[in-house]
Amino acid sequence: MYTRLIGFATPDFDMAIKLRDLVLRQPLNMVFQLEDIAQEYDSYHVACFDDYNQIVGVLTLKPITTDILKMRQVAVNPNCQGQGIGTYLVTSAEAIALREGYNQFELHARETAVEFYKRLNYTISGKSFLEVGILHYKMNKKLG
Repeated sequence: MYTRLIGFATPDFDMAIKLRDLVLRQPLNMVFQLEDIAQEYDSYHVACFDDYNQIVGVLTLKPITTDILKMRQVAVNPNCQGQGIGTYLVTSAEAIALREGYNQFELHARETAVEFYKRLNYTISGKSFLEVGILHYKMNKKLG
């Protein structure tokens, strides 16, 4: 298993979109809009590959400021969940962010994912809110 950055609008990116759709969109009866995907041209796309070079996890890092990245669209293949892939993916993304000169992550965690992020030393900032019809919490972490 390994992680690496994948390019926007590449075959790997297309595979990542399919995984994100399966894990994050379909359960909410949502579909990707081309406008949403087009806005990711300036983001970092981190993918986790298995031993067969198949994407098993993905996340997107959107620059907010010169110091802060927003982690978005974290998805792990349902057949691979519970195997540490999410943790590996997030910690790899943190290392990439540091290498690129960023020192803080922020994210909107679904209520069901809050404990996962707490285990990785993310902290809740503020009250819960609804996003795409699901309860979320803003979370942050200083890197480094």
